[in-house]
Amino acid sequence: MKSRILVAVLGVPVLIYVVLWAPSIVMMTALCLLAGIGGMELQQCVSGVKRSELVGLSAITSAFTVAWYYDRPDAAALLFLLEALLFFGHAIKKGGEIKFNQIMAGLFGGIAIGWSFAAFLRLEASGIHRAWLLLPFILSFACDTFAYFTGLTLGRHKLAPKVSPKKTVEGAIGGLVGNMVCGLLFAYVMNRWFGSSIAAVPMALLALACGVVAQIGDLSFSLIKREFGIKDYGRLFLEHGGVLDRFDSVLFVAPVVEIALTLFSGVLFMPLFGVG
Repeated sequence: MKSRILVAVLGVPVLIYVVLWAPSIVMMTALCLLAGIGGMELQQCVSGVKRSELVGLSAITSAFTVAWYYDRPDAAALLFLLEALLFFGHAIKKGGEIKFNQIMAGLFGGIAIGWSFAAFLRLEASGIHRAWLLLPFILSFACDTFAYFTGLTLGRHKLAPKVSPKKTVEGAIGGLVGNMVCGLLFAYVMNRWFGSSIAAVPMALLALACGVVAQIGDLSFSLIKREFGIKDYGRLFLEHGGVLDRFDSVLFVAPVVEIALTLFSGVLFMPLFGVG
């Protein structure tokens, strides 16, 4: 718990500064760093080695995907094709030393992890207030926090014992409820002090959906860890683990928030259910 508090005390102010006030190039650099480390952690997990050409290649492609989106977002298909050719070409060069699951880990890191972190750049480029970029973090960390404490105090029924033995149904429900509360608080703050007109009911539904997605993201990366027999992806955040331990839910939630703001903005900002 002390380690969790320490990471939060040091990390949250940095996160808020980078998201709200830092120049776009600083945010892009931070996202590249997170994506690169995430790609590296995934390849290390799957390959079972800390250092190799493939680990380095996975880190570079994951980070490069974010940088590519920053500079030329309309050419994503070309990037994904090049990354597929790169990984399979490297595997062919090694003459069978590299297995299919290692290739897929590299491609997942380069395409999915990089694409998910780049969602923050796409949200910023859409012209919305940068405070919205905090929402994926809020709807990920709140769900995790509420689920943890609810499960700790009320947990009785296992949610997915073969994937994550400590998670409970009660904790999952607590995470969903906590997410809805935090989503509505976010709407209240945005409406009162930032001139928004966010609808309460759609925001609550978005928070609920993100809570479900956040827990799927958490369990998905836990599933990978269990398959390859590791406890944490890394130690970057001390007891929080590595990037994929801390941001597993964010990687799933950020694209959902992006899609919601892109496709359903007319509903989300309906004045009929406005807060404040």
